[in-house]
Amino acid sequence: MRPSAYKVMLLGQIGVGKSSIAQRLVFDRFDTSYKPTIGVDVYRYEAKTIEAEPVPMIVWDSDGNLGDAMFRHVYLKEASAALIIGDVTRNETIEAMPAIAAAFRERLPGRCVCYLVNKSDLSPPTPLQGELARDDTLLFHTSALTGENVTRAFAETARAIVRRAP
Repeated sequence: MRPSAYKVMLLGQIGVGKSSIAQRLVFDRFDTSYKPTIGVDVYRYEAKTIEAEPVPMIVWDSDGNLGDAMFRHVYLKEASAALIIGDVTRNETIEAMPAIAAAFRERLPGRCVCYLVNKSDLSPPTPLQGELARDDTLLFHTSALTGENVTRAFAETARAIVRRAP
């Protein structure tokens, strides 16, 4: 039986654009004033896929301050997927993405993981090597500012969630 909505986590270090991605996705806007997330913000979104009716999602925009504690927190309970976000202008955030993905996969094996390399409007996309190029991980270059690939990333994540669901 399909749940009423799938829980999707936005994970990544501070300042990578998790909240901006959520705002672009849900409200189709970009706010130039930076307000860090304290704890978690929750949004409802219906991802449109080409195969079927929209896939309802509950998007959890987590703060980037929890580190490894995030994976022991109730926030992750029953998550169907994680979109792990890095900032293309800050290499350390890109390098941290595989460890975040590994911790998520360890806690919730078999769930969908998608990498979003955000702020592509500030730097041309470059080929990503190693862990970010895994065959079973979705990867998108996004821009919360312009909206590039934001809805597409969520639509493809929705498709992967539905394919993996029992």
